[in-house]
Amino acid sequence: MRYSLRQLEVFLATARHENVTRAAASLAMSQSAASGALKELESQFNVQLFDRIGKRLALSALGHELRPRAENLLAQARALEHALAGEEAQGQLRIGATLTIGNYLAVGMIADYRRDHPRTDIALHVANTATIAAGVARFELDMGLIEGELLHRELDAVHWRDDELVVFAAPDHPLAGGPALSDSDLLAQQWIIREPGSGTRQTFERAMHGIVTDLSIAMELQHTEAIKRAVEAGLGVGCLSRIALREAFRRGSLVPLQVPGRDFRRELYMVTHRRKYRGTALRQWLQLCRKDGAASGEKAPPNG
Repeated sequence: MRYSLRQLEVFLATARHENVTRAAASLAMSQSAASGALKELESQFNVQLFDRIGKRLALSALGHELRPRAENLLAQARALEHALAGEEAQGQLRIGATLTIGNYLAVGMIADYRRDHPRTDIALHVANTATIAAGVARFELDMGLIEGELLHRELDAVHWRDDELVVFAAPDHPLAGGPALSDSDLLAQQWIIREPGSGTRQTFERAMHGIVTDLSIAMELQHTEAIKRAVEAGLGVGCLSRIALREAFRRGSLVPLQVPGRDFRRELYMVTHRRKYRGTALRQWLQLCRKDGAASGEKAPPNG
């Protein structure tokens, strides 16, 4: 064999960090050792795996083609190592989740998983849909749980469970407890909503088709809790997942507003890379996700 697994580790770490120094640090190597391993790998096969743009190393066309194969080869090598050591259930999982899922669903699922598989190390990365999808595409995440619709030639997005957004306000808001809202009512409000790139924003804009460009957006915030606090303070009305609002509705610190003329239903998705090797830990996690999705019930009814 003309290459080593260590060389592949350096190649993949460099692809993730786009910098040999940071790649070396992530592997607990010296910069010179990592640089030498990468140069040796390229020279052995007379190929160029990276385009050098200043201090940044961007994957070449060949590097992009080889990356999934290298990721899968290393994953299988680690699985073989665990099996040889009698530790087949051990492993690592890098899970990505969008904010609503990460804050209100994923942590409980991880706790359930760890009870059955205590030897698996799980890292949870929480960000918006666009960021999670990019992480799965770059093999930085093993899979993602997202709120937004996704079209990506390298990724598979499979239905996980159903959800719906809810328009809400502070309990002393003039619209609280009133009749169902018309489009005129919606246009008259100051809105506090998620940022572009989030699945919640995507669903909100689809639900508000025909009037979305005329809505008055007072604030765009990246965190659901910040939106809830701003609405509680009377700064406007919001629109978030019912999952994120259950406790606030129960306490009465926020109240739902009825918007029967708009459809806020949506699907949540499991996202995986089409060419990623699925080791034992990932297969077990996906099985848990499917079980959770089946237990979540039937499709949510229309808002209102």
